[in-house]
Amino acid sequence: MPDKRNRERVVAEISLGHVIEIAREIGRPLTQEEALHFLNHDGHAYAMWTRMMQAGEKYLKSTLLRPAAVTMARPVERRRMTM
Repeated sequence: MPDKRNRERVVAEISLGHVIEIAREIGRPLTQEEALHFLNHDGHAYAMWTRMMQAGEKYLKSTLLRPAAVTMARPVERRRMTM
């Protein structure tokens, strides 16, 4: 789905709801308290943030290497005809 908004940043977020849903999908249901403990234990939240940043950087690098990665519409120069 094309996004037509002009952005200066992209923010990604993994909430407790995401943790609970993913845990359920892999057959390891968690309560909200367990998910909160997971995120705040042994640096899991920071580790996820670090990996999300690395994945974003990898995506940017691979996308920017494509030939048509950065194509911007250039304004057409209009000249007045003089007689």
